[in-house]
Amino acid sequence: MDWYIAERAGKRKEFDPDSAHAKLEKLKAQIRAKVEHPFRYIKRVFGDSKVRYRGQAKNRNRFYGLAGLTKLMIAQKLLPA
Repeated sequence: MDWYIAERAGKRKEFDPDSAHAKLEKLKAQIRAKVEHPFRYIKRVFGDSKVRYRGQAKNRNRFYGLAGLTKLMIAQKLLPA
């Protein structure tokens, strides 16, 4: 069985930094960070931690709107001042 979930940070510290296993775990953690950070914006900045409307279509549309605003906020950080 293959596990594609990254180990916890405490367990990753126990690995030899030069081993292939440690490098694979670091890669998994980097990918997870890129995926999870936009959800932090959606939950904390916009306060969307719970479903607001009844019906999947309404909630999906709200999520798409918040995801678009989140992408704009992240892109704004990357622009030169």
